[in-house]
Amino acid sequence: MEIRHLRTFLAVAEELHFGRAAARLHMAQPPVSQQIQQLEKELGVQLFERNTRSVSLTKAGQALQGPAQKVLNDLDLAIRAAMFGSSGIAGRASLGFANASSRRVLPLITRAVKGSEPGIDLALQGQTYGGAVVNQILSGSLDMGLARLPVRDPLIDWHIIDFETLVAALPEDHPLAAKPELEVADLAGEPFATFPGTQGSTVRDATALIALQAGFSPRIVQEAPDSYTILSLVAAGVGITVTVSSVQHIQMPGLCYRAFSTPVPKMAAVLAWHKKNRDPALQAVVAIARELLHTRARAGTPHPVTRRCPERAGSAPIGLTEAPVPLGFLSFPSTYLRIG
Repeated sequence: MEIRHLRTFLAVAEELHFGRAAARLHMAQPPVSQQIQQLEKELGVQLFERNTRSVSLTKAGQALQGPAQKVLNDLDLAIRAAMFGSSGIAGRASLGFANASSRRVLPLITRAVKGSEPGIDLALQGQTYGGAVVNQILSGSLDMGLARLPVRDPLIDWHIIDFETLVAALPEDHPLAAKPELEVADLAGEPFATFPGTQGSTVRDATALIALQAGFSPRIVQEAPDSYTILSLVAAGVGITVTVSSVQHIQMPGLCYRAFSTPVPKMAAVLAWHKKNRDPALQAVVAIARELLHTRARAGTPHPVTRRCPERAGSAPIGLTEAPVPLGFLSFPSTYLRIG
């Protein structure tokens, strides 16, 4: 068995299409088919069910996929160890993150790791809800992840990397868009688009909490898996949503954001990892993140609220505004949204 056979197998297994796999490998399609046939002959099993319309993995193919990926990962680590082992750390660390709200912090971490420790393969796992990060770290499926406080498990260590505040997102022609700021109670009775309730979304939990404090329960009419889709639904007039200020880079026609005049707590974004995980690659990434994001975390300055709506009578000019937050929210532990 050759490494190239495993690479080809994984490409076909992920694409489930010989043509797309060939393009991904920069090969013609016949050699791809030949390599799969050679691998099947050597193993004595059929790895794919093929017909003129579709390609699917057999049970043997499904069983091979994980170990084959591990072989290639280990090979990559061996190469990195040979190239960088004498001058730095060689290894692999996985990091889970929520796509939209990590836009500002994640590139800083990845570039700093690449610049300081090029021997570390930082494997990024997107679409990881903050509330699910802890369980994935505890299970070993993630080495570290971006989450939000509170993190209650004593086996999880964390470092604050950013601060966010809750804001409302609504269609720009919504009556509430005429107001420069909103009270949470203004959203009572409105249809909400939000994250699924079963995926561990801290934003959804925070929305339910501040709504409860304002005397109502959100009327959820649509769920979506990510901030981009949720905000697209809002722009389309499906409903409104409560989100975090760090996603305001998502700008699209028909969408605007409003700060709350009602005091709402800041949310502290953290890098979380297992206290007992002493892997050198993980520890190096944590040390880099601590140093890189130390000043930002200590400042505790939340993202400003971007007001992107046509100016209306009685509304403030379009620009950047800070949501007023009482000083009581600036002291630990009341700074951080407590859920449950």
